[in-house]
Amino acid sequence: MRKRRSARELESIASRAAPAHRARTAAGYGEALAMLSRRGLRPEQTAREAPCQLEDPMADRFSLWLGHYAFRLFLRGAIQKASGFAPADTTRYLTKGQSRNYAEVLVDLGLAHRIARGRYALEWPAQSFGGILEWYVARELRRRFGFDVATGVKLHVRGAGGDLDVVAAAEGKLVYVELKSSPPKNLAASEIAAFCGRLSLLRPDVALFVVDTALRLSDKVLPMLEEEFVRRGYAFFRPKPIAGQLWALTPHVYAVNGSRDLMANIGKAIAAGFLALSP
Repeated sequence: MRKRRSARELESIASRAAPAHRARTAAGYGEALAMLSRRGLRPEQTAREAPCQLEDPMADRFSLWLGHYAFRLFLRGAIQKASGFAPADTTRYLTKGQSRNYAEVLVDLGLAHRIARGRYALEWPAQSFGGILEWYVARELRRRFGFDVATGVKLHVRGAGGDLDVVAAAEGKLVYVELKSSPPKNLAASEIAAFCGRLSLLRPDVALFVVDTALRLSDKVLPMLEEEFVRRGYAFFRPKPIAGQLWALTPHVYAVNGSRDLMANIGKAIAAGFLALSP
C-alpha cells in the first residue's frame, strides 16, 4: 500500500509548483457573457453583424423592414442567389410587385445594386440568412426590452454543439434564444438534440426555440421537441399554447414561430418565462 504523504511533504510539493496560468477575466464582458463565465464557461463572441456594418439610421430602417415576414422571405431568397437575382425568383410567396419593391428597398439601403435586365446583386457576401436574423433579434431585444445581448457565442467546451445564437441578460436572469431561419421541413433531429444539450449546459432561466416560419409548429417541431425531452428524461407537460403558434414546453422553455410579429412573439414568451419565475 502506498505510503501517504505527510503534511510537510504536501506543503513542500505545493510550494515548488509553477504558478497557475492567469485565468481569463470577465473584464469587457457584457452581463450576458459574464453570466456564462460565472457558469464556468469560456465564452467568446464571434460577432455576426448586419451586412456592410450598417450604422444608424440605416440600421434602424433595415431593422424595421426585417420586422416584416414577407421581407424576410424575400431577403432569404435573395441571399441564396449569390450571382444576382431577379426579384420574382426569390420566393414564390410574394407578388412580382412586392418583390420589386423589396429589391428597391435593398438598393435604397445600400445593400444591393441593379445589374442588367431587371436583376439585382447584393453588396455583401452572405452564406445564409441566419446571421442577419440573429443580428435583428439581438438588436430588438436590446432596443425594445433593454437586454444586454451577445450573438454567435462560442463556448470552447464539449457538449456545446456549435455557437449560441443569442444570449441575453436582464434582471439577473439569463435568456437563451435558438434561432432557425429555415422552414420546419429542414429541421433535423440533431438540431433538436443540440438545443437540449445546450439547455443542460447553460441552465438558462428562460429558453426559446424560435423558427422563423408562418407554418404550424404543432405539425413537426413540437413532436420533435417532445420526443427529445422524453428521451432525456426532462420534466415537462404537454405543450401548452400561449398565443397563436407560441407554445410552453415547460414554464421556462418555449417554442415560437414568426407569424405576424416575430419580436412580439419572442417578447410574449420571455414575459411568460419571467412571470413563471415569480414566487
